[in-house]
Amino acid sequence: MEIPYTIAARRDTGTYNGKLGMWLFLASETMLFGGLFSAYVFLRTGVPNWPRGSELLNVPLATANTVILILSGITMVLAWASLRLGEFGKHKRWLALTFVLGLLFLGIKSFEYYGKISDGHLPSTSNFYGIYFTLTGVHFLHIVGGLLAVAWHLGPGARMWRRAPEQFVNRIEVTGLYWHFVDIVWIVLFPTLYLL
Repeated sequence: MEIPYTIAARRDTGTYNGKLGMWLFLASETMLFGGLFSAYVFLRTGVPNWPRGSELLNVPLATANTVILILSGITMVLAWASLRLGEFGKHKRWLALTFVLGLLFLGIKSFEYYGKISDGHLPSTSNFYGIYFTLTGVHFLHIVGGLLAVAWHLGPGARMWRRAPEQFVNRIEVTGLYWHFVDIVWIVLFPTLYLL
């Protein structure tokens, strides 16, 4: 009996399920932040006088945090690249440094929040502070989420390297995609809120 058609072999696109899933998740996150940035634009353009972030916010602290996040993006790439070269020890050091830089970012941001709240500047103070706390707060929570993933891969998740190294490399790559997204959001957020 002859089969009426043949099944063509699938071409490998290089995109595994986890990577595709992360890209879809990041697309939804882009819509979330896009909506928040749109709210900022509508609020800002809807009033004749909008305060300048550079006059109300701590630009040096935010600049330091920008440098820290950019460095953490570099260390995340180096962690992934080390795995690709089979150097698990180097990977762990780079990933641990990514974690420390992420914690440093959160510490500086918390210090900045503390200063604003101590001075009586709350989200309810004005539209400016409402959007400032909302945008930076949602970003803060995304950093926390990224740090939880990094911590997992430094701790119990690292055991996967021995039994399924390729899958572990993929997981670090997917974590890196998320981390870079969070970096890019901050790189847009920093000038939008602090400099304009």
